[in-house]
Parts: sequence; C-alpha cells; structure tokens
Amino acid sequence: MITETAPGTAIRTARIPGSKSLTNRLLLLAAAAEGTSRIHAPLVGGDTVAFRDALRECGIPVDSSPLDEYWEVTGAGGGPTGRARVWCADAGTAARFLPSYTATGSGTFLVDGSSQLRARPLQALLEALRGLGADIEAGLGNGLPLLIRAEGLAGGEISVESSPSSQYLSGLLMAAPLMRDGLRVRAPGLVSRPYIDMTLALMRRYGAEVTEGGDGDLRVEPGVYTAVDTVVEPDASTASYVFAAAAVTGRTVTVPGLGTGSLQGDLRFVEILAKAGAEVRVDEAATTVTGTGRLRGGFTVDMGDVSDTFMTLAAIAPLADAPITVHGIGHTRLKESDRIAAMAQNLRACGVDTDQGTDWITVHPGTPRPARIACHHDHRVAMAFSVLGLTTPNTLTLDDPRCVAKTFPGFHGELCRLFPWYEPPVGAAESVEEHR
Repeated sequence: MITETAPGTAIRTARIPGSKSLTNRLLLLAAAAEGTSRIHAPLVGGDTVAFRDALRECGIPVDSSPLDEYWEVTGAGGGPTGRARVWCADAGTAARFLPSYTATGSGTFLVDGSSQLRARPLQALLEALRGLGADIEAGLGNGLPLLIRAEGLAGGEISVESSPSSQYLSGLLMAAPLMRDGLRVRAPGLVSRPYIDMTLALMRRYGAEVTEGGDGDLRVEPGVYTAVDTVVEPDASTASYVFAAAAVTGRTVTVPGLGTGSLQGDLRFVEILAKAGAEVRVDEAATTVTGTGRLRGGFTVDMGDVSDTFMTLAAIAPLADAPITVHGIGHTRLKESDRIAAMAQNLRACGVDTDQGTDWITVHPGTPRPARIACHHDHRVAMAFSVLGLTTPNTLTLDDPRCVAKTFPGFHGELCRLFPWYEPPVGAAESVEEHR
C-alpha cells in the first residue's frame, strides 16, 4: 500500500511477517499450558513450521486455520508424555527450547536436526539440564542428536553459561514452572538480554511468577501456565531490511503493528539508522523510516543486544561517508553461519575494504562491484545483501536466494513490491509472483 502524505512524498507500507522469536516462544508456552491458546498472525516460515511440527510429534495438538491466520494449540498442562522423534530441521530455537521442555515430561524423546543444526553448540544447555537431574545422551561434540529419558525435573539452583546464546536460558526459564521446585538461575556472560526480557514478559502473560534479584538472579516459582490468545507482532529483525532499504534509497517505509509497545529488542535497530542520518518515527501503532541522503559513518556501535540486525547495518555500511565499526557480536560466529566471517567475505568480494576481529567488524566506504554472494544457507546473509543490491542494480547475485524462507518466504517479492526496480534473484520467481 502507498499512502500519499505530501506532493512527491509517498509512504510505502511494508508487509512484514510475524516474529519468529515470539511465535516459537508462544508455541512452547501454549503447549505447556492448561487449555487451548490461539496464536494469531504467526510467522509461517521454515523455523516456526519446524517448531510447530516438533510439538505435534510430542503429542501436542496444533491446529491451523485454513490460511494460517492463527494456530490453535491444545496444551498438555505440563511436559509431554510418551515416545517421540522430535525433528528440529534448521530451527535453532527448537533445538534450544525443546530439550528443556521434554525433560519436564515423561517418556523418551530423540531430539535431532539438520547437519547445520548438529554443528551448533549445546554444551552449556546440557550441563544445566544434567545439573537439574535430566538423563540425556548427546551426539558427537555434545550436540544433536539428544536422547532424553524424561522423568520430570525437580528444579533447584543452577548457573548457565550464556555467552554462546541466550536461547539456552530462555528454554530453561520457560520450562521452570513445570519443575517441582521451580528454578533459580544465574547467567554469567549473558548476550542478547532483550530476548530474555521477551521470554519473561510472555511467561508472565501465561501466568508464571518470575522475580529478579538485585544480583541479576532470576527466580521462577513452580506453577501452571494458563492458556492465552495472543497476536504476534511483525518481526523486528526482518523489518530491519526494509528500514535499511528506505534509509539508503531516500524513500519512506512504515511497518504497522511494530511500535513503542513492542516486546522485541531488535526494534532498536532504527536508533542506529537515526545515528546514521535517517529520519525515524516510532509511535504506538507503527515505525517509519525515511532516507535523507548519504549515510553518515564514522562511529562505533555495540550491537550485542541486537545482533540479528548487525548484518543489515554491515551490508549498507559501504554507502556511508566514513567507516562503521560494530562490536559485541562474537556470539554470531556460532549462528547459522559464522556471520562476521560471512559478511567480511562477501563485502570483500564486492570490492569493499573490511576488517574483522573476534567480536567486531569494520566496514569502509566503497562502491560495490558485481559479485556473487555466498549465502552459507543463512537467511540473514541473503536478505542483507539484497538491500545493498537495491543501490547497485544488476550487480549482486545470491547463490541461495530461497534460504530466506527460514523467516520470510516472500522476502524477494515484498522487496520488489516496495522498490519496483529491484531485480529478484534467479530462483526466487515463485515467491515474487506470490507477492505481486
């Protein structure tokens, strides 16, 4: 939709799918609750469908409306029971959340996933669960597959090393009310704190009693979740791409439903765009970004708490008038790809000078040259460089354009609708036609 606001000015309204982080947390909480919950406007993407189907394999009924306007989950009122092979596909949240949930139940659960997911670390989660009494056999390197012989968890007090991922802690916290004695947890090295805040907010919405001590310890009391109907917000991480696109093309894009009351920390990405010179407006109903000219650089920013959006900034940083350095992102080397290395590799392929360290990347100004982008089967690599491609038509191609289906199956079509000169990559034709 395009709404005229003044002569020569048009606001393009982006159609952003629901938040992956919210959808998968809501699925787990609804599965653990007593009663039936409806999750309205869920993300229907690779990760969320994998999570939904994994719950079905655990015996949790999840019914979909005809057009997936909502998913209806009939909760177990606790952990799952029986025997199941739980397939997580490529979904990191499934591999980090479901072991804790299944361990609170009764039965035998084999949790497994793709080769990409098997390579991602689970050591800290396994140590925490075993410390709570869980009986788990792990695969090579203490990763997937996991064989969980569940007899419930007593709970108690643990410390969870959270520097690799905050998802370990989120999974344990959501399972905590189902533990006989609840849980008190310390999380040294915690990254991505906004995702923990999201988890706690949703747990409280479902009736959990959670307190935080002055030393940062979290205490979750034993109890029962109660079914709730919830509308999923648009995904703030995904919205970063259209916001960045507006900033570098001089256009105005708004995302309705993503406003001041958002539970998603990644909406803070627009503050960084404002630092780079974009005009940003956030109100209760929506967030709007307008490009105002060449991006300003010459700054350093810690994106540890919004690390899923660092790649968006890195991809457009060559268009700034001075270098931009992002730090605090070392844990992103353990995501779907080594994301720091992937960004540096592809930017250099585009002729852009880039430096990197253990937890930082510096991108220098430059004019991108034609290049084939190595996506590493990582949706965020593909989407980030698609935004850069808007400013240099017909110069960048993707080796795996369909990997965006993990979180935004119609991404290329939506970018084409918002920015008509965008040339969708070969192999994305189906999703483009669906959006036109």
